[in-house]
Amino acid sequence: MTLNNLLEIKGIIHRDPEIMSGVPVFKGTRVPLKTLFDYLEGDDGLAEFINDFPYLKTQTMKVVENAARLLIAQERAA
Repeated sequence: MTLNNLLEIKGIIHRDPEIMSGVPVFKGTRVPLKTLFDYLEGDDGLAEFINDFPYLKTQTMKVVENAARLLIAQERAA
């Protein structure tokens, strides 16, 4: 299972062809999930993302939590 699939099943992200052309966004927003990963890859980091999008703090923590769980499960399966 991919992270996107897991987050969609848990209701954290949403895809709709009429919202941002179907790009996965945080549910109830137009903020793409990729924006979070762009922050994490850059110098800004998680704290800056939460500072810029404070209304997504809970959803952001759920993304990080689920990503960690998925990585742990993959590690154990290997």
